[in-house]
Amino acid sequence: MRIQHLLIPLILTISFFSCIETNQSFTKLPPGLWRGVLKLEAGTNVVAVEEEIGTAVQNENDLPFQFNVIYEDPTTFYIEIMNGKERIAVSDIIYGLDRKTAKDTLIINFPVFDTYIKALYEESIIEGDWFVNYKPGYSIPFKAYHARGNRFKDLQKVPTADLTGKWETTFEPNQEDEYPAIGLFEQEGNKITGTFETETGDYRYLEGTVQGNKLYMSTFDGAHAFLFTGKIMENGSLVGEFRSGNHYKSSWIAKRNADFELKDPFEMTSDLTGEPMNFTFPSTDGSMVSLTDDAFKGKIKLVKIMGTWCPNCKDETEFLLDYLKNNSPKDLEVIAIGFERYKDEAKSMAALKRYKDKWAVPYQVLLGGTSASKSKASEKIPQLSGILSYPTLIFVDKSNKIRKIYTGFSGPATDQYQDFLNDFDRIIEELRKEKI
Repeated sequence: MRIQHLLIPLILTISFFSCIETNQSFTKLPPGLWRGVLKLEAGTNVVAVEEEIGTAVQNENDLPFQFNVIYEDPTTFYIEIMNGKERIAVSDIIYGLDRKTAKDTLIINFPVFDTYIKALYEESIIEGDWFVNYKPGYSIPFKAYHARGNRFKDLQKVPTADLTGKWETTFEPNQEDEYPAIGLFEQEGNKITGTFETETGDYRYLEGTVQGNKLYMSTFDGAHAFLFTGKIMENGSLVGEFRSGNHYKSSWIAKRNADFELKDPFEMTSDLTGEPMNFTFPSTDGSMVSLTDDAFKGKIKLVKIMGTWCPNCKDETEFLLDYLKNNSPKDLEVIAIGFERYKDEAKSMAALKRYKDKWAVPYQVLLGGTSASKSKASEKIPQLSGILSYPTLIFVDKSNKIRKIYTGFSGPATDQYQDFLNDFDRIIEELRKEKI
C-alpha cells in the first residue's frame, strides 16, 4: 500500500482533517533523508545518573530518529523509518494545505498502533506533535530537518571504549522493581547499534553514537519512543538512564559478561491444572470462538496472547505469518487473543480488526479484554500461572492440553531469536508425531 491521490470529499468525511485541502502534487516535501526529533519533557534525571553523566554532548531531552521520504512517482510517496537494521514503511499519510494557517500540513498515521504525527511543513522543516490516541491529552513535540545525515548531533569525539559485545544489565538497580537484561551492542567508530533484551522481550532496534565516554541510543517505531543515555566509567562499566516517551524514566547499570543468561522463557509461565485448555471470546468476524470448536479438533494449536499496541507482538506476528506462508501446515491452527488499551469494546475490536487487515492475518483474532493490564489478562486465562508478558505463546496439543508456554518474544534484534526458531520447529514436530 502506498499514498494515493486524496480527494477533498474524502478528507471532509473526517472532521479532524476538515481544514486540510490536498495538493495536486507532493513534490513540495523533499525526498531523501530526514532527521526527526521528539522533544521530551525536561525534568530531573535519576539522581545516580545525573551525577555520573553530567553535561551531555547533545540535548538529553531530544529523542532523534531518521527517516527517508521516498517518491514512487511525482504524486506518490511514503516514508521509511530507520532504526539500525530495521526499516518501517509508513504509507498512511495525508499532505495538503491547511486553510486556517495557509501552510502545508502533514499527517503521518500509524493506524495499527493508533498514533499519528500532525505537523506543518515549511522550508525543509517539519514541525508539530506526535499524538497517542489511547492516552487522552498525550503528545510529544516533533521536529524534522531535511538532509541531516546524523541521528544524534554531528560530533566526532573519539570513543573511550568499544562497547561491542554482551553486557549484564540491571534496570532500576537496588530498587524493589529492579529487573535483569542483556545489552547486545555492535560498535564501529562512533556508531553503535544493538538492543536490550529482557526476560519478557526486547527494546527493539536501537541506534546511536558513542562520543568520548558518553553513550546515546534511540528508537521510534510509531508505537514506542525509547531513549537510552549512559556513561562509560573508568572501570569499564556503564551507568545510564532509560526514557520511554515523556514520563517514564529508569536508571540502569551494566558490566561486560559474555556468560550471563536470562531465565528460560519456557520456564517462566506454567499450566496450573493440566486439564485441556478452553476459552470462548468474540472474534473480529463477529462470531464467538472456542478452542473446542470443530475447526480446531485434532490439530496443534498456537494460542498467542498479544496486544495491537505491542511491537514485540508484531515481531511475533511477522514470524508466525512467515511460518504459515512457508509451511502451509494443515494440522496447525493459530489463534490470537488480544488485550487492548481501550475500555470501550467497540474501539478495542476495531483496533484488532485494523491489525488483522493491515498484516493480512489469516487466523482468528479474538478480543480477550479491554485492558492491557497483565493481572486483568491473567483473570481471563486462569489456567496459566499468570500473564507475565505480551506476547505469550501457548503450544496446545491435538487433545487441547498445554504442552509448552513461551513467555515474551526475543525478536530478530537479539541473539536469542535463532534459539527460539530452533525450539519452535522442534516442539511443532514433536506434537505433530503424537497421536490423539
